Amino acid sequence: MLTSWGEPSYRADQLWCWLYRSFVTDFKVMTDLPKEIREKLAERAYIKSLEPLEEVASEDGSTFKVLFSLWDGQTIESVLMLYNRRRTVCVSTQVGCPIGCPFCATGKMGFVRNLTPGEIVEQVLYFCRKSRKRITNVVLMGMGEPFLNYEATWQAIEALNDPRGFNLGARKITISTVGIVPGIERLSRERLQVGLAVSLHAPNDEIRGELVPINSRYPIENLMKACREYVERTGRRITFEYALMDGVNDSVWQARQLAKLLRGLLCHINLIPLNPVEGSPFRPSPKRKVLAFQEELNKRGIPTTLRVRRGVEIQAGCGQLMSRGGKW
Repeated sequence: MLTSWGEPSYRADQLWCWLYRSFVTDFKVMTDLPKEIREKLAERAYIKSLEPLEEVASEDGSTFKVLFSLWDGQTIESVLMLYNRRRTVCVSTQVGCPIGCPFCATGKMGFVRNLTPGEIVEQVLYFCRKSRKRITNVVLMGMGEPFLNYEATWQAIEALNDPRGFNLGARKITISTVGIVPGIERLSRERLQVGLAVSLHAPNDEIRGELVPINSRYPIENLMKACREYVERTGRRITFEYALMDGVNDSVWQARQLAKLLRGLLCHINLIPLNPVEGSPFRPSPKRKVLAFQEELNKRGIPTTLRVRRGVEIQAGCGQLMSRGGKW
């Protein structure tokens, strides 16, 4: 845009730095740009595309969730999670979700539209502007399926990774998918070494078909084939997300079946007791069953991490607040 105005290309680098290092939202403060360029930018462009409607924090101050309004009145959610040395932002890639998983609040809303690259990126920038602190990790695990909005998602990742600007390492970025096989295959050929997380949730097609409807299109056999080819091509470990639901997918024999499914694959399993959704019949597994499930996997050589549920009291699971009409 700037070169089309007859400006030298370094002006774009200056603008990029203001946006992605200083996190400004007003062209007037970009003092190393000539006044006439700033005025022209203000006339023809805008920086902020998200309007925070409200923010809530968990009781321990480790989790912050924001409901954003978009230019067309739609709403999305983003979450900031604070750990000892990490500040992780969980961002959305779509308004709603077309997958329709019955245990997910977003899935019950249906699909509205894809987010633009700017709308994805600004979810991260919002927390930088607000806290003036560095974000260390970004996970694309919010509302929507990133691989069904691949182009915009990847453009956002490249913007966040750009060393001239935000400069977030590719390995600090993770894309989560419910198992869109073409997306996994495409990611394996990308130059940036971003992480891959696959929401598995079941060790067989019978159970997974009930929990993840897209399994009818990409059954476990096809999904595992794509995952193994991904590891062979990239040499990178895959994380499998497994939400434990009481009486559904949390038995010891299902853990054995899961271990057999993943045997020999470079992977790690995140075990997550389900974040309960209002009106849903699915409930989180009790602690004793969670520990027994984890023990069985570890005994069979499958590395696991038991994730602490974050922000249950503020309904931090994606879509939980939006599903209540966008009012908190």
